[in-house]
Order: sequence, then structure tokens, then C-alpha cells
Amino acid sequence: MRLLLTSGGIRNASVQDALVELLGKPIEESDALFVPTAIYPFPGGAIGAWRAISGQNSSRLANLGWKSLGILELSVLPSIEEDAWVPTVRDADALLFWGGDPLFLANWMRRSGLSALLPTLRPEAVYVGVSAGSIAAASTFVETYTEPPRGTDGPLKSEPVVFTTPDGDVGRLLVTGQGAGLVDFAVIPHFEHPDHPDAWLTNAEKWAARIPVPTYAIDDESAVKVTDGAVEVVSEGRWKLFTP
Repeated sequence: MRLLLTSGGIRNASVQDALVELLGKPIEESDALFVPTAIYPFPGGAIGAWRAISGQNSSRLANLGWKSLGILELSVLPSIEEDAWVPTVRDADALLFWGGDPLFLANWMRRSGLSALLPTLRPEAVYVGVSAGSIAAASTFVETYTEPPRGTDGPLKSEPVVFTTPDGDVGRLLVTGQGAGLVDFAVIPHFEHPDHPDAWLTNAEKWAARIPVPTYAIDDESAVKVTDGAVEVVSEGRWKLFTP
């Protein structure tokens, strides 16, 4: 399976060209499935899901002109027969994983059976992640929380860390989770974004220090592209690789 792990979606020509290269054909000839699951733990998650699906935000993903676009809601999959959804996943050219809470997303990827299915998809299928959707592709990842997360089947560990923000030093929980295991590195999205101080350079260094694999901190104009195991950063912005 090929991957395009982004922070803010398809935000520029370089990242869009990388997506087309991974697909091996134009977007308008490709069938995609959109996974909104990660957004639901946030206040207004249902509205956020609709805005993402309808393309009413700055992070382009669903509104790229796909030949067809379906919705794959992971939380309903355990209650229906696999024959009703597995063939659709196998036929898709791209699976589009939206942002939100990566622990919640990874939990439902496992519970739905999708994590086990992904490695068996055809090699030319493309996993496209946005923010949490990119984080959850790793085997092991770490995410920041202000309080213990809910709605998961149990993180591996939780560690308090002090981060620097515009309002001074604040406490964060760095929670380790198990992802889909599609890549042997981790991703920190929204690098150096003014609205995401947890991912500012000094904080990203503390964050990455708790991750036992190489970690790419990428901003919203960057993506990590994986083709047949080869890793490449595509960027019109800023990124940094942290090694354990």
C-alpha cells in the first residue's frame, strides 16, 4: 500500500502532484472512500465531519474532483456483515482518513477490522491521512492531551510533560497509542503552526523524544510520501526529522 501522510490535507501543487503520482492516474479517474471517524470526539464533531466531507474548509481532501466518493464510517462496521463493506474497500483507489483524535481513530480501525485489512489491499491503493489520520498510520505514536482521553481500548502509557505556550508553561499528557502499523516512523502534524503550540519546535522536540522511531514533524504545506517502502518528504513549507 502507498501512503501520503499530510498535516493539513492537499494544500498545494506539490502535495497534489505527489497524490496523483501515487494513484498512477488522474484524481478524476480515481474512486475514494472518506473516513471521518477521528473527528467525532471533539465538540461539534458531527458538524466538522460534514464540513470535511462537503469540502467546506481549507484542508482540501474530499473536494478534489474524485470520480466517486463514498463514506466509510468505522464505528458502524462491526455491526454489519463484512461482505457489505470489505469489497468496497478493496476496490477503492484511495482511502482518505480525516483528522481528529488519533487514539479514537486507531481504536476503531482495530475494532472494525480495518487495521487487519489494510496490509492486504492491492499495492497501488493509497492511504491518505490528514493530521490524526496520518498519526494513526504508525505502529506506535504519541499524541498530546490536556486530560486523559476517552473512547479507546487503553493507551500503552501516559506521561506528563511541560510545554511552552503563549500563556506560559502548561502541562500536557503525552499518551502513547498503537496505530495501524503501516509505516515504521511517526508523524507530528501542524509543525510550527500558531494555533498548535504543542507542535512548536521546542515542544515537538519533547514530543518526539518519547517516540521510539524516527519522527517527521510536518507543517500544513508538507507531506510524507511512501512508495514501496521508500520515504520522501514533499514540502512547500517547513518540516524536521527527529531521530530516537
